[in-house]
Amino acid sequence: MANQTGYSVAVLGATGAVGQQILKTLEKRDFPIKELKLLSSKRSAGKKLSFKGKDYIVEEAKPESFEGIDIGLFSAGGSISKQLAPEAVKRGTVVIDNTSAYRMDDNVPLVVPEVNEAALEKHNGIIANPNCSTIQMVVALAPLRDKYGLKKVIVSTYQAVSGAGLSAVDEMKEQTQAVLNGQEAKPAILPVGSEKKHYQIAFNAIPQIDTFEDNGYTFEEMKMINETKKIMNEEDLAVAATCVRLPVETGHSESVYIEVEKGNPDVEDIKRTLAEGQGITLKDNPSEQEYPMAVDSVGLPDVFVGRIRRDLDNNSAYHMWVVSDNLLKGAAYNTVQIAESVVRLHLLKK
Repeated sequence: MANQTGYSVAVLGATGAVGQQILKTLEKRDFPIKELKLLSSKRSAGKKLSFKGKDYIVEEAKPESFEGIDIGLFSAGGSISKQLAPEAVKRGTVVIDNTSAYRMDDNVPLVVPEVNEAALEKHNGIIANPNCSTIQMVVALAPLRDKYGLKKVIVSTYQAVSGAGLSAVDEMKEQTQAVLNGQEAKPAILPVGSEKKHYQIAFNAIPQIDTFEDNGYTFEEMKMINETKKIMNEEDLAVAATCVRLPVETGHSESVYIEVEKGNPDVEDIKRTLAEGQGITLKDNPSEQEYPMAVDSVGLPDVFVGRIRRDLDNNSAYHMWVVSDNLLKGAAYNTVQIAESVVRLHLLKK
């Protein structure tokens, strides 16, 4: 096991958007690392990346890559996680997985440290990092659930293109330039690369993120619904979601409607409860036009909440606007927070 000088850490998917943010977050938070290994697909192996002023060569990820590794931070796609996470665990690595591969596995805790850190104690070597849009919502819901109880949650998301990867961001920029130049936008990626139809994201809103399920909801919407219930350990909580992609580079925004169980607290009580919540910044001053916006969240780890108001027809219902950097709190920052919790709670197991 790691000694006082730090831990052996492997970052899988180091060259991707989230992998890059994981490295920046590890560096910024000065996570105790004695050995760092950067891993990727064969295609990206051989690239050079810098960490704390030192250059590292990215290696092709193989089962034996995890020999002697204490913590594996995975962000290279679900199929790779399915293939390599069990191999890493066999070799004594605790895997924190940032894909959807294990999120709904009954034997894998799905964790947002501000909300359900205690669930980490049940890990069997793999810990799942939730979907980006779920993470920011449950951070905002948790203090309200703890104080007032929750009956119902309805969310509409306005999600950034970076959630679909760097190539989608490039596509948005190319399309925007094309439209401004009076040329035709040529979609090839969004809403889903593997789907038969692709739509323009520049100057548009696409009400599809991920593929459609038989019930008419998309996989992204079902992720939000199922993950929220699992993280909050409330199977009876009513949750509905509509997920929309907007031509925003970074920062997911969400309009969230909630119904509370206990009484009908006034809006100032709700604001105070949120302001005291872990990982939340309250930004709510309508008279001065102050509210959270995607561009202001970029590069910051908090979840920002504003536009809090009581529903006009239901005294126990409230509306709020929730914004966060989807690559940070929605992915890399939460992943590193989990690693910090695992270390602090002495949950590294061989």
